[in-house]
Amino acid sequence: MDFRKLLIFIVVAIPAWAGIVEDVRTTLAQNNFSAAEAQLSSYRGKNGVTPEYVEAYSWMGRAALSARDYDHAAAYAKQTKVLALEQLKQRPLDAETHLPLALGAAIEVESQVLAARGKRTEAVAVLQAALKTYGTTSIRARLQKNLNLLSFEGKVAPALKGGEQFLGSKPPVLAELKGSPVLLFFWAHWCGDCKAEAPIITQLRTEYAAKGLTVLGPTRLYGYTAQIENAAPNDELAYIDAVRHRFYGGLLDMPVPISKYNFDVYGASTTPTLVLVDRTGKVAMYHPGALPYDQLKAEIEKVVAR
Repeated sequence: MDFRKLLIFIVVAIPAWAGIVEDVRTTLAQNNFSAAEAQLSSYRGKNGVTPEYVEAYSWMGRAALSARDYDHAAAYAKQTKVLALEQLKQRPLDAETHLPLALGAAIEVESQVLAARGKRTEAVAVLQAALKTYGTTSIRARLQKNLNLLSFEGKVAPALKGGEQFLGSKPPVLAELKGSPVLLFFWAHWCGDCKAEAPIITQLRTEYAAKGLTVLGPTRLYGYTAQIENAAPNDELAYIDAVRHRFYGGLLDMPVPISKYNFDVYGASTTPTLVLVDRTGKVAMYHPGALPYDQLKAEIEKVVAR
């Protein structure tokens, strides 16, 4: 889903009582940066700098990056970071939801601007430094995702955890699958795009089974379900299994290791995240987000043919 479509989706989905974050998103969906800045200025004049304001401000950098306006994107990211760090003098990063989103976005935009300008080494260094500082917080997976986008392909795929807790058949150890291509399909029980991707993966697994393609579907617990705001692990596990049977009928025998660790290591803050591992056990493709049938088939074909 591209940035403009994402913003339009958010605009349609937001409730009438939504605040400054959604107001700014709505305005940026119309590519109106000056109006978004006016909204931010008005909010700040009435409420001061709040975590919600900082998150709303972070969308300016994301929108500028999408527009390939790298100068403004870098400036917005830098200011978002300044505002977030000032707020963090008063509270831990994960004390509420707005600051992690804002700071994660600022670091993401900063690194992507550097990469777009051909400064990949500097971009990697920014992300590695951020991981050292925030590696135990909720933005770890997001930082790892961006680092993986720059440096993951060609590296040995990290081992997965989940032998203790899984659905479907028992997950094999990745190292034991050397010699066969592997598709990792990171998904979440709440993810609509994951459900839409499932039939594509089912079809491709059938087409390439004779050539050795193995599909694993890591997921994790999030602490809630559609019915329970604070779900116990056993209740959420039962809910995940129900979702699996309802929406992933063609993949019920797919091993589903369940571990937050896998999402952190693979940077699967976006769902679905699709990772292709070649016959030597190295990452051949790393893609946060869904892929259409033809595009994913072309990537699998490359790995199978090697």
